[in-house]
Amino acid sequence: MTGARGTLDRSTARPAAARRGGPALTEVPVIDVAPLEGEPRERRRVAADIDAACREHGFFCIVGHGVDPLLVERLERSAREFFALTASEKADIAMARGGRAWRGWFPVGGELTSGAADGKEGLYFGAELGLDDPRVRAGIPLHGPNLFPARPAELRDGVLQYMSALTRLGHRLMRAFASGLGLGEEWFAREMTADPVVLFRIFHYPAATAHGPGPWGVGEHTDYGFLTMLLQDETGGLEVRGPNGWIEVPPRRDALVCNLGDMLERITGGRYRSTPHRVRVPEARGRIACPFFFDPSWDARMRALPLGGAPDSVAVAGRWDGANPHEFTGTYGDYLLAKVAKVFPELRDAVALTDGSPSRER
Repeated sequence: MTGARGTLDRSTARPAAARRGGPALTEVPVIDVAPLEGEPRERRRVAADIDAACREHGFFCIVGHGVDPLLVERLERSAREFFALTASEKADIAMARGGRAWRGWFPVGGELTSGAADGKEGLYFGAELGLDDPRVRAGIPLHGPNLFPARPAELRDGVLQYMSALTRLGHRLMRAFASGLGLGEEWFAREMTADPVVLFRIFHYPAATAHGPGPWGVGEHTDYGFLTMLLQDETGGLEVRGPNGWIEVPPRRDALVCNLGDMLERITGGRYRSTPHRVRVPEARGRIACPFFFDPSWDARMRALPLGGAPDSVAVAGRWDGANPHEFTGTYGDYLLAKVAKVFPELRDAVALTDGSPSRER
């Protein structure tokens, strides 16, 4: 088990290739982050463990995060109740009804990864903003009120409480990132995450018998922003691409899986890794997974951090999509819009998802 001082536990993740007779791979570390609420020396010790994981893997699991396990249970239970409803009832909060806020439900196959339909359905949520919010009145995409179902009624409070808890945790982890990078704990809060873009998804991956052909719930991809914190049920299926193959990340009830996004790799010059990952279709029972994205402020400009020394080498040629996030210039909102528009092309056209300015994605 992880100790109270942020030591590493390497028992949670195991190599997928090794299970099938392939070579052993590097494991995803488990880090106890409870000391991040403690004294400066303890915070620095945990920040150093996180920094090492970000440089080597871009993936790590955290325990001691302080998220109420009863809240997690209620959220998962409500999610399963919602996804058990008929398609017509779920469509009452279809994403097309969310307009530019980009909120609501989509059916299996309704989301694309690299142009291929995913084997999952899901719910999209974000910061709960009223129609009188200046950002909503200005028509900024991905800002607005959420769409919640009539039943289960408990889902609304569960989502909002969970998002609040994960937002606080995200700020805590960003302070650890800043410390590990030698910037001072408050650097990100001051420069790039004063008003973070927070997005929350609840995904349901139907079992293979109900899914049809194809082994992937989601194909190989990377995330867009800074930090993803994933809550997954006991079903499993998440795999991370290591240097010699794919690493399986088995579920652990007290842990959240963390991974880094493209823009954190970009601004650190490759010191921190945005690591490709994928999800296998579950064989027996449907899988519930709840990723929370803690990303830069919408108008934060993506620029190199003031880090000393030479940046790490960046393996761009082998990226899953052939793209190079290190060439991007512009705000995080620019980058996010360009990416999201590819995920739901039909919805993009229906709501004319644009902020009125050309994308500066290179």
